[in-house]
Amino acid sequence: MIILHTLKKSDWEKYRNNRTYGRFSLDQCGFIHCSAVKEVVDVANSHFSGMEAVVLLCIDPSKVTAQIKWEDLDNCGTKFPHIYGELNLDAVVEVIDFPTGDDGTFILPSQLEKYQ
Repeated sequence: MIILHTLKKSDWEKYRNNRTYGRFSLDQCGFIHCSAVKEVVDVANSHFSGMEAVVLLCIDPSKVTAQIKWEDLDNCGTKFPHIYGELNLDAVVEVIDFPTGDDGTFILPSQLEKYQ
């Protein structure tokens, strides 16, 4: 199983050579937002609509050194993985471009099929 974190490709380019990632998210929210594969398209369409060049960090939860909690903080009926601490980047097993279709909505990348 993996969990996914969505971010702008330009942000990933800034941080990818660091040992950790997520300080901004921690300062803003107290955790790093992640999704399961089955929710990532809906989340991206809600929060990243209209953005160009978005990527998905594929994270192996067993390698994350910070605590991960599955929570439904918005009372939406779905629990999402939240990382309570900086993400150690050696837990990122793959980075995948997150494409949009002609209508501008995100499409689940075929590379994620192996994680379902």
